[in-house]
Amino acid sequence: MKEIWNWIQLAFAAVGAFLGWFLGGFDGFLYALLVFVVVDYITGVMCAIVDKKLSSEVGFKGICKKVLIFVMVGVAHIMDLYLIGNGEVLRTAVIFFYCSNEGVSMLENAAHLGLPIPEKLKAALEQLHGREDGDGK
Repeated sequence: MKEIWNWIQLAFAAVGAFLGWFLGGFDGFLYALLVFVVVDYITGVMCAIVDKKLSSEVGFKGICKKVLIFVMVGVAHIMDLYLIGNGEVLRTAVIFFYCSNEGVSMLENAAHLGLPIPEKLKAALEQLHGREDGDGK
């Protein structure tokens, strides 16, 4: 039994080491992205519950999209390492892009659930998504 436990620990350590290398380490940027992704998923599930449209198929698709975000961060990190040669420019840009995308999605979910959104923030959100209110503003 102890031998099996050692193999399980070794497997988790290997996966963790690979993810740490692939994602470029677990810094503040990646931590922020992780929080944004998790909170966006939770608020999306809350919206689905309120709308009575909760679906395991849609939920699984959402998880796949969230995993793909981290794959994109890893690809950007590899490009930084092997194409550019130094720095974390692409990785950081990809993280910022997805943080902003997840942030907008969280605001949409919050507004959908009835949470008041400040007008300036609401206007910025509508502009980001190319929607305008009825009087063309």
